[in-house]
Amino acid sequence: MIDTRVADATAKANVLVEALPYIREFAGKVVVVKYGGNALAGTAGIEPLGPFCADIALMHLVGIHVVVVHGGGPQISDLMRRLGKEPEFVDGRRVTDEETIDIVRMALVGKVNREIVSAINRHGPYAVGLSGEDAGLIQVDQRDPALGFVGDVRAIDPTIVQRLIAEDLVPVIATVGVDEAGQAYNVNADTVAGAIAESLAAEKLVYLTDVSGLYERWPDETSLVSRTDVTGLQALLDAGAIGEGMIPKIESCVAALQRGVQRAHILDGRLEHALLLEFFTKEGVGTMVTP
Repeated sequence: MIDTRVADATAKANVLVEALPYIREFAGKVVVVKYGGNALAGTAGIEPLGPFCADIALMHLVGIHVVVVHGGGPQISDLMRRLGKEPEFVDGRRVTDEETIDIVRMALVGKVNREIVSAINRHGPYAVGLSGEDAGLIQVDQRDPALGFVGDVRAIDPTIVQRLIAEDLVPVIATVGVDEAGQAYNVNADTVAGAIAESLAAEKLVYLTDVSGLYERWPDETSLVSRTDVTGLQALLDAGAIGEGMIPKIESCVAALQRGVQRAHILDGRLEHALLLEFFTKEGVGTMVTP
């Protein structure tokens, strides 16, 4: 009779062996991970931040250069309401007046960024927090005066990120950008993640969100698309199969893949250890997109 403890240990050893070729493939490569505010919020009874940050720490330790880009839409809205200000949106974009941009900075830079950095650093002194305001990282132009301080990415200066990677650190980036006058702007985190991945010639761009991936017939979960390419993405967009909230991800994903990023992934960030399952197992989870 086989000892169950030996069987369990053997199963774990087999998992490690399965991961070996993937560790070898991605060691020394840059991976940009966009951690969405909805994924961070989790669901009832599930705390996703701990497993996510453990995944980041492990990936870092096996030699992958991980860059984390995070949003925080639900956290911004929550803080606004607590401060007596009701969020307002136009075509899915947050109206961001002078008071709101201060709240955005408080929520993204002062709260969400600190939480992610602190959770990663429980595993070792790896993570450093910064925002797009630091060292001119995210340079923007105003999107529409009617939206206030909402910016479109004009340019990415990856110098500060490259220096942190060279120091064997994990940059954790809050998506607040600046214009030429130094004014802060709220910027879509999906777009920023794609632009940063392009600027770093990243091997992979990963979006962690609150759905399992892309669907041919949203919200039919049996129609999950496990693998597609840029042409397939465009077909889904043309067919109206992409939900409004997913469109910025798809647009930035297409742009990044067309400009040198090798692969993109859309995963459910609420799934425990989603990154490890996607990177280090044959089956993977979510949707993988190739050029």
